[in-house]
Amino acid sequence: MLNRFTRAFFTRLFTPIAALLLRLGVSPDAVTVVGTAGVCAGALAFFPRGELFWGVIVITAFVFSDSVDGVMARMSGRTGRWGSFLDSTLDRVADGAVFAGLVLWFAVEDELVLVGVALACLVLGGVVSYAKARAEGLGMTANVGGLGVPYVLEVVLWALAALSLVTVVQRVAEVHRQASALPGLGVIEPAVIEPAIVEPAAVDPVPTDRRSERGPAA
Repeated sequence: MLNRFTRAFFTRLFTPIAALLLRLGVSPDAVTVVGTAGVCAGALAFFPRGELFWGVIVITAFVFSDSVDGVMARMSGRTGRWGSFLDSTLDRVADGAVFAGLVLWFAVEDELVLVGVALACLVLGGVVSYAKARAEGLGMTANVGGLGVPYVLEVVLWALAALSLVTVVQRVAEVHRQASALPGLGVIEPAVIEPAIVEPAAVDPVPTDRRSERGPAA
């Protein structure tokens, strides 16, 4: 039920955007491809470097294309098997890129337990989608299981972004606290440069030829 409520909410939210894109001649398939490319780029460019906050921002900017393209397809009457196949396939690509980025980051940080957790999320996410697809192929349904992988993924990503932001604020506050405890409230005074005093070089007197004082030799 929560899944249906979430889908209805996003449908109302993205209907104006979908209508604008259709007027501009953009196809639902193009939105699907661009959204997947953006998610993959955000995950693989930022997550392995530990820049979780900016990675989540970029991913979030593109991940909602998964809802926009569906609204566009329904509004334009272009729903069909090809669109569903393309959307589902590229969703798995995007999910894989996100967890691959996390696996790379955890591996760099030598967090082997979290590497295993991220791999488990990647594998189980694929199994969840396969179970539903296989059930529908057999003439049954498997529309159970809470929010579903894409929505849970969004919640997890936002949680990562929030924790990253909190960490940044904590570290800035800690540095400010330490700096305030220093003399002068942490204000770095400009260094005073004393002018260099150049001593005059000692000049040796020119030696005098004593022979010229005694006169010509006899």
